[in-house]
Amino acid sequence: MAKFCGIIGFAVQSETKPGVWSDEYTEKKFKGDLLKNKRTFNNSDSANGDIKISNIVSIIADPYATQNFQSIRYVKFMGTTWTVTDVEVERPRLLLTLGGVYNG
Repeated sequence: MAKFCGIIGFAVQSETKPGVWSDEYTEKKFKGDLLKNKRTFNNSDSANGDIKISNIVSIIADPYATQNFQSIRYVKFMGTTWTVTDVEVERPRLLLTLGGVYNG
């Protein structure tokens, strides 16, 4: 099992001006394990297909991550920022499933 050490991004919406809401990002560093390492290639109608990974990262969650797991948006992994498509809570860990490249 490979080890993981990387940045996880949390997005929390806040009101910047009356009636205007925007995401405020917080990045935190976590350690854990890489449980699954899989890549798929989606051959779509576009000239270049989309790369998607189906990796599962298991992190050791601190109290902030446990309370804000619903706000996890991305993981910086292998030099790219990936979208988190699924979060599963298995205390004291969080299992993060990664999808396509994050464009947020």
